Amino acid sequence: MFSLCYLPTAGRLTLTVIKCRNLKAMDITGYSDPYVKVSLICDGRRLKKKKTTIKKNTLNPNYNEAIIFDIPPENMDQVSLHISVMDYDLVGHNEIIGVNRVGSHAEGLGRDHWNEMLAYPRKPIAHWHPLLEAKRSEKEWKARTASFDSQGSCPSPRLPSSP
Repeated sequence: MFSLCYLPTAGRLTLTVIKCRNLKAMDITGYSDPYVKVSLICDGRRLKKKKTTIKKNTLNPNYNEAIIFDIPPENMDQVSLHISVMDYDLVGHNEIIGVNRVGSHAEGLGRDHWNEMLAYPRKPIAHWHPLLEAKRSEKEWKARTASFDSQGSCPSPRLPSSP
């Protein structure tokens, strides 16, 4: 669950990550160490990314953390937000639990939430968003935004493990 609020006079978009529930267990403990990463995308390129704090050993984290982006009103129809719920790992790669996208070019609820935010400026609009499957959506996302990712849709190379 997150809220969106846009202040057109200040050109400020605030995404407040409120909470997640029923996340997928990613660690052998049966829990995850989730955090939320938000990327500001314009014309297929990532302009900025910001993260919440990591909540240890939980599948139902509460955040209540605001992430602020400065976006002039004339650019609002060209940007979108890519929201990834990640599992923090001390060793190795952080794993994607699931993703979502909001913006005028997003599909379904992501577009509806964005349009509702624009229709009611200066008012926080909160909605629950289901996370998309990490494998499928990451592949689709990379295919659409290959211009900012030199890897294209290939997975990141992994270092060989030591004997």
